[in-house]
Amino acid sequence: MSEIEFLIDEAGPSTPTFLFAHGAGATMEATFMSSVAAELAKRGVRVARFEFAYMAARRRGGPKRPPPKVDLLQDEFREAVEALSCDGPLVIGGKSMGGRVASLVADELYATGGIAALLCLGYPFHPRGKPEKLRTAHLKGLQTPTLVCQGTRDPFGTRTEVPGYQLSQHIELAWLEDGDHDLKPRKRMTGLSHDEQLSRVCDVAAAWIKAQG
Repeated sequence: MSEIEFLIDEAGPSTPTFLFAHGAGATMEATFMSSVAAELAKRGVRVARFEFAYMAARRRGGPKRPPPKVDLLQDEFREAVEALSCDGPLVIGGKSMGGRVASLVADELYATGGIAALLCLGYPFHPRGKPEKLRTAHLKGLQTPTLVCQGTRDPFGTRTEVPGYQLSQHIELAWLEDGDHDLKPRKRMTGLSHDEQLSRVCDVAAAWIKAQG
């Protein structure tokens, strides 16, 4: 990533910062990303969104390509951490793939004091339709304080599946009733709109982030 552009939602001086990475198929300006950033900022958390290079290239008119290998994405996340200026504690994470990549670099950054915690929104515990292909090996020994906000019917890891995984004691799970991979509930089931659900998510996430600093 030669030049990193951040979208910043400010929340005041010396507030904690959340470095927020996107999912595999969405830009940093996607509705989910924008809504979460705005809601967290209202609650006193500064949010810095960025894009991995493949997505930034797509925005500039390049071809629509899938994400590169996760090792490259990890390097790009490290570069984003180094490039971002912040006064208060730094929490890293993201939506789906962005959260997974952050989780793979979290412990090395946490060990050196570079970050305070990890926040994942809709973690992809396994590929859709392939529950046997778990992406949890590194989560067993994770030392970074972590919050995963997960919809109970997320096809990448449901409330029925996830309790059976071996996860570090440092990982907390916040379940969103009837939420899908975007944490969106069915209104006929819950009475909640997507915006109302995301507001609840951000209540939980902002309070948790502030407690890590």
